Amino acid sequence: MTFVPKDFKVPEKLKQTDFLIRKLCARDVYLDYLAVMSSIDVIQKTRGGSWPTKDLTFEDDLIDLAWHQREFEHKSSFAYTVMNKDETECLGCLYFYPPRFRKEAPEGTDVDVSFWVTQKAYEQGLYDKLYKTIKEWLTKDWPFKKPFWTNKEIPTI
Repeated sequence: MTFVPKDFKVPEKLKQTDFLIRKLCARDVYLDYLAVMSSIDVIQKTRGGSWPTKDLTFEDDLIDLAWHQREFEHKSSFAYTVMNKDETECLGCLYFYPPRFRKEAPEGTDVDVSFWVTQKAYEQGLYDKLYKTIKEWLTKDWPFKKPFWTNKEIPTI
């Protein structure tokens, strides 16, 4: 089941001056796993929830990324990795889910948006910058009109 129009061309990447947002794929597992495991506390603090946990295995992460990739291909949700410019370091991820993903989504919401960055990227100010970038991207290139931001920590930009 898709939650974007059938003929909508889903953006696969968004280049920024100092980072790249692109479709998350199973092949990203190594850099993703390093990023997640190095930043458990900041991910839980900003995104909320209990994921990730210290017992997340490499194999679990691989399965999760493959699932995200498949959902993207079926237009049922969209997961993106945030990489440094030369794609040697994962700086975070962002997710666009159907609004039914969370019970607390207000009536009329058309997308559930969440994201995280690594501890290092958070300390360098990427969390606020990424939030602003996602907001602008949603307005410019996506059909969504009423996003629901589920992160526990929302920047005041």
